Amino acid sequence: MRLKGFTICSGVLRAGMSLGFEPVEFMESVSVKIIGNSMWPHYKDGQVVDFNRYNGEPIQVGDIIVFNHPFRNEMLLVKRVSTISENSFFVEGDNPDPTSSTDSHNFGSIDISSIIAFRHNHITE
Repeated sequence: MRLKGFTICSGVLRAGMSLGFEPVEFMESVSVKIIGNSMWPHYKDGQVVDFNRYNGEPIQVGDIIVFNHPFRNEMLLVKRVSTISENSFFVEGDNPDPTSSTDSHNFGSIDISSIIAFRHNHITE
């Protein structure tokens, strides 16, 4: 039995101390390592990609987001936004093989609060 591929990411979120008070996050970007082929051909397995930390900027259809898996919070996913409805996003992998991606077709739309980082649409055709 063939398992569906996940494009997951790993990255380090760093925090700094501001004069001994509350931790202050100072990283403006998040580097992630793509694991899997769901975002092929735009991102390939093993590729490291920089994303902007999400701080409430408008997300648009076509943007690529890093977010917490809706049912496995410890897992991060990288997918492209295909539809926006208020504060929820339908996301899909780029791979044309429908069995290559676990995305909103499997778990439904994701809430805006799940988004960790993003990249504006960078496809040039």
